[in-house]
Amino acid sequence: MKITQVDMMLFDCHLPFPYNPIGCRIYTDEGIYGDGEAALSYGVGSSAAAGMIKDLARLIIGMDPLDNEVIWDKLHKTTFWGQNGGPVVFSGISAIDSALWDIKGKSFNVPIYKLLGGKKRDSLRCYASQIQSGFGPKHEKKVTPDDYAAIAKQVVREGYDAVKVDFLCYDEIGNMIGQDRRLCKMDNATLSLAMDRLIATREAVGSKVDIIIENHSNLDALSAVQFAQAAEKYNIFYFEEPNTPSPKTCKYISENTSIPIANGERIFSRWQYAPYFENMSLQIAQPDIGTCGGVTEAKKICDMAHAYDVAIQAHVCGSPLSLALSLHLEAAIPNFIIHEHHLCFLHQYNKDLCLYDYQPINGSISIPDKPGIGNEWSEKALSEATTFTVK
Repeated sequence: MKITQVDMMLFDCHLPFPYNPIGCRIYTDEGIYGDGEAALSYGVGSSAAAGMIKDLARLIIGMDPLDNEVIWDKLHKTTFWGQNGGPVVFSGISAIDSALWDIKGKSFNVPIYKLLGGKKRDSLRCYASQIQSGFGPKHEKKVTPDDYAAIAKQVVREGYDAVKVDFLCYDEIGNMIGQDRRLCKMDNATLSLAMDRLIATREAVGSKVDIIIENHSNLDALSAVQFAQAAEKYNIFYFEEPNTPSPKTCKYISENTSIPIANGERIFSRWQYAPYFENMSLQIAQPDIGTCGGVTEAKKICDMAHAYDVAIQAHVCGSPLSLALSLHLEAAIPNFIIHEHHLCFLHQYNKDLCLYDYQPINGSISIPDKPGIGNEWSEKALSEATTFTVK
């Protein structure tokens, strides 16, 4: 089997805010194709990731798509910027690598989890992610402690027994909190704002529901420890992205709180993860298959984490294609802890990107059983995309 063509798609979700999903489709001379995603749809960098896929695609035409390790090493070693690369390089590699796994699964007529060694579990416990922005078909900013209590009660009624909340996302009137209120030592008003919301959430859900603190790296080491120590007595499941990723500051934070620390959305490849594992500063690693180097690299990161007793929660905030990929990975590994069900998967613009809509039932989600990823780009999404072809 040979790779004959790679299409790169920049999808148009017709939204008033920046959200630009990037995908690829790899074709072969045997009529099998595979889909992949570069998970840089939000933030700044989607057009760069699209260009990276186009550049990398030229290197794989004519190669055997089943040789995913050979192709991965070529993209990493022969592109100069691949080695010690960042999100743009690794998201491009991720899209191509995931599409190759899709082809491999279809070629052998098995789901990807079979190729990863088999699934250890038939379903995954989920948490409701980013509920400070609502948890339904539309974004709804939560501001008051009563708002946080109400949305937490809603998701518990829906069957979730874990929630993730960014308590320092919005200020007292619903605007984004400025960096001057988050960095160094927080003033009492800002810390009280976060704590009032946290306390209301804990009181609303009771003691049996897990709470994950989200932070999006918006604090620094000093303010992260300040917040963590104030939050400790409320039985926090873990603290995600407490500050800008750094093995040394992560170690400082982890040594100064009893709350487990999670990170990985902005850590790429096994080489970047290694220092965190070696200094034991992370208790939960969160590789994103769409940015860390694809299925090939994500599995290596998970295996490396296992050797250090580090748990895995795949970060997933992309299309339903990325969602399906994360389910295969988390089903197959021994050190899975919980699955992220992001609020974006409740929005129609995201559901429209792919053929299948995988949703939890009572806080638990099943693993796709179709060959390959078990999802692919929809005709609607493809017809509206800006597409570039490499042959």
